[in-house]
Amino acid sequence: FANEKRNNFIDDLVLGKLQALNIPPSPLADDATFIRRVYLDTIGMIPTSEQVKQFLADTRPSDVKRVAVIDELLARPEYIDYWAYKWSDLLLANGKTLGAEPAKAYYMWIRERVAENTPWDEFVRLVVTANGDTNKNGAANFYSLHQSPEEMSETVSQAFMGLSIQCARCHNHPLEKWTNDQYYGMANMFARVRGKGSRIVFSDTQGDLIQPSTGRPQPPRPLDAESLAFDDPTDRRVHLARWLTSSDNSYFSRSIANRVWANFFSVGLVEKVDDMRVTNPPSNQQLLDAVADYLVEQDFDLKQLVRSILISSSYQRSSRTIEGNEADGRFYSRYYPRRLKAEVLLDAISQATGVPTLFKDQPAGTRALQLPDSNIESYFLSTFGRPDRVITCECERSDEPSMTQVLHLYNGKTLNAKLQAKENRISQLLKAGMSDEQLIESAYLEVLARQPSGQEVARLAELIKVDDDPQRRLALEDLYWSLLTSREFLFNH
Repeated sequence: FANEKRNNFIDDLVLGKLQALNIPPSPLADDATFIRRVYLDTIGMIPTSEQVKQFLADTRPSDVKRVAVIDELLARPEYIDYWAYKWSDLLLANGKTLGAEPAKAYYMWIRERVAENTPWDEFVRLVVTANGDTNKNGAANFYSLHQSPEEMSETVSQAFMGLSIQCARCHNHPLEKWTNDQYYGMANMFARVRGKGSRIVFSDTQGDLIQPSTGRPQPPRPLDAESLAFDDPTDRRVHLARWLTSSDNSYFSRSIANRVWANFFSVGLVEKVDDMRVTNPPSNQQLLDAVADYLVEQDFDLKQLVRSILISSSYQRSSRTIEGNEADGRFYSRYYPRRLKAEVLLDAISQATGVPTLFKDQPAGTRALQLPDSNIESYFLSTFGRPDRVITCECERSDEPSMTQVLHLYNGKTLNAKLQAKENRISQLLKAGMSDEQLIESAYLEVLARQPSGQEVARLAELIKVDDDPQRRLALEDLYWSLLTSREFLFNH
């Protein structure tokens, strides 16, 4: 372990845990694997063939050119697309519930915060204390989604602290320290949130939530904070937001640190990421604390945390197992492969074939990760597990395989229509007059982001070596189809 590469504190703590458990780490991934992985995890896109070739041809030390790619990705507009979409999942931007225009305003508000790299504590404060016209202040839609103080309290706890306090609604929580009194004290923080018509959210100066078991209200109190006086006329949510986003609130910092970590490592330090209760401990407590503390030191700048994760050798490890780490699924001895999520997969298919997907009422060229609303119709996205954004839970998004998915890739319209389109990438390659070997290389670079091996070129050249143009095109369509339905394409690894 002494000779293992360590790029920052993340590697020190990951390797320390692995050494204690006697689990050997896999070596670093090769450059082709790394560039595809980091593109997909950071901006939700596969790199183009030119980007892959330039990266592989770069003669600078691997460390140097990898950091350069990371910094480039963090500055790209697609980074904004990816994270705006991710936080829209968390905050439930859904036109079916809100209506199309309010949902779009909500999404655009989230997107603007990501574009400005708004610190997470400020981001959350703006959501929790939101007032005004839901079409003008998109954050106010958070309260349009939740119609009771209990729902507001539960969602804030779940989304921003990873705490499920629902059980304490009826009785003291059987697995946690939260009591029924604490639950209703927290819920009473939202008792004065009001709606005017269907669009205006504001905070009233009076009103309390009655606790059913006692017939009287609990003093308004954040879970672990001081209570407010009943007659305090100020917006109770301001007091709540101050406690919630405080650097001293470890629930808050650890929850967002864990969510960001899981995006890149497939598995959260606490798993599931929504379940941060004491009775569900992290796989590496010291590492979770260090990552959360680092985020606090960076003033909740999520981009700095993302950069530190990407630079770490722990993130850059191969997904291939070695003797001794085959059973590891929690301690990050290797990168854990996972299927591309629905939106990323659809965008990758569109990019590889050169045929954008058309979405109803959206401008041409809109990618799935740019959709402002989960209610926009797409059979492909629904089939591959896009969440409905109805409940604040990662469990809404499904990555479970199904026969419907298999049949859609084999016989469905999405992939086959793109492969048969007249002006797709295959048409462009044939017009360029490439040799069989060049066609195969281009297909591998565009779809899998790597060069084909000599054996792959030799075998495939025999299959596409036909003189008849229509038959040659069909052979190329089959080649692309086989690559686009391969596990190597469908998974990040």
